[in-house]
Amino acid sequence: MCKVIALDDFPLRKRMRLSHYDYSQNGAYFVTVCTKDTCNFVLSYIRRGDPCGRPEIALTPLGTICQQAFQSIENTFMVTIDTYSIMPNHVHFIVSLSEDHKNKGDRKGHPYGLGAIVGGYKSLVANEWLKICKSRNVFMGYLWQRNYYEHVIRDEADYQIRWKYIAENPAKWLESENFFSTNL
Repeated sequence: MCKVIALDDFPLRKRMRLSHYDYSQNGAYFVTVCTKDTCNFVLSYIRRGDPCGRPEIALTPLGTICQQAFQSIENTFMVTIDTYSIMPNHVHFIVSLSEDHKNKGDRKGHPYGLGAIVGGYKSLVANEWLKICKSRNVFMGYLWQRNYYEHVIRDEADYQIRWKYIAENPAKWLESENFFSTNL
């Protein structure tokens, strides 16, 4: 006999977005997209690079697809990817929406919002990776976590903080417990 589960039995998800903010308006957004179950070393490996210890990011084949997808997203949605970092289990990037973006919209003429842009990125990467998996007769499974983290960049100082965070993230990875299997 099946047990009937009422909708009230499910936990409520925390709302991730600002409730009255228009995510299709001009501005810059800091975004983080994580792999499913934050599986390490799916997208890249972080290694000690030069003699000063500055990190080097070595992309996996999937990480290379992630990198190439940024150019496609820029062209498709008429946005600018200002900077990005492809980490072993997540991707950080800053995306800027401008007036050019407003001219590109959905079938109803509405400009694409941040959710559509991030969804397009995740979908593009997953579809390209699926083609490779099928050609190798390998089961792909889920690639991305269900949602993403975003931060609306408010001013130039905030922009510089996010840019620095992305630039320094590989070095922080080396300092964390995640480094144990990337020290090759």
